[in-house]
Amino acid sequence: MFYRGSKFIDGGDGREMGAKRQRVVDQGPSFYGTSPASSFMYNPAPYTAYVNQPPPFPVVRVRGLPFDCTETDVAEFFHGLDIVDILFVHNNGKFSGEAFCVLGYPLQVDFALQRNRQNLGRRYIEVFRSKRQEYYKAIAREVSDARGGSPHRRAPRAKSYDEAKDSAEHTGVLRLRGLPFSAGKDDIMEFFKDFVLSEDAINITLNSEGRPTGEAFVEFASAEDSKAAMVKDRMTLGSRYIELFPSSNEELEEAVSRGR
Repeated sequence: MFYRGSKFIDGGDGREMGAKRQRVVDQGPSFYGTSPASSFMYNPAPYTAYVNQPPPFPVVRVRGLPFDCTETDVAEFFHGLDIVDILFVHNNGKFSGEAFCVLGYPLQVDFALQRNRQNLGRRYIEVFRSKRQEYYKAIAREVSDARGGSPHRRAPRAKSYDEAKDSAEHTGVLRLRGLPFSAGKDDIMEFFKDFVLSEDAINITLNSEGRPTGEAFVEFASAEDSKAAMVKDRMTLGSRYIELFPSSNEELEEAVSRGR
C-alpha cells in the first residue's frame, strides 16, 4: 500500500518497509518517524517531548483477527492512519489471529489504540502498544520459519487444499497472494526469474483508493509455464512467503476493473 510518503531518518521511504524488513532490523534504532506531509489529518507538532531522546518505534500489536483476515482488512481497520507494514504471526504453520502493525510515525500509535475493542467483521479487535524488539523478534521467527528453520510456516496444509491446487486447470494465469505492499513489477519478475515475463504480463491489483492489495496476477506464455511456475508456491519474496493459485483471464479482468 502506498501510504502517504512517511519519511524516516535513515533516508528511506516508509513504503519500502514491507519488502525490506531485514534492512530495518540491521539498522536498529535509526528507524524513527518524522512528521509526514502537512495535509495529513493527524499531522502533529514537532516532537518536543523527545528533545533529548529519539521518539519510540511506532508499532502496535493486534489480537483477535479473523483467521481469514487479509492485510487489506487490517489496513481498512486502521483507515486514516499511515500503515508502513503488517506482519501476521503464525504458530505451527497456522495464523494465530495476531499481527504487528508499524505506523507512519509515533504519534499515530495513540490513534491506533483508540481502535481497541472495535469490530472487524463480527470480531472485536484488541490493540496494544508494542516495542521495536518484539516486532523484530516476530520478523526473525517468520523469516526463519519461511526458510525452513522450524516447522511452523512450512507445515503442510490439509491434503485437500494442495490437491485442489494440483488438479486445477491452468490457463497461463497465476494469482499471487501475500505480496509486500511495496512490491513492484520488477520484484515479481525477479521472483519468477526462471521464466520469460514482461512488465505488461504483471498486474498488481489495487483497492478502490488506488492502493495495492497484496495480490497480483501474472500472465505466462503458456499454460505449461504457469503450471511449472507453481514450484514457487509458498517461497519467499523478501521476508514474505507468497502463495500462488491457478487463475484465469476472467478473474484477472474482474480484479483489475475493481481497482479502477
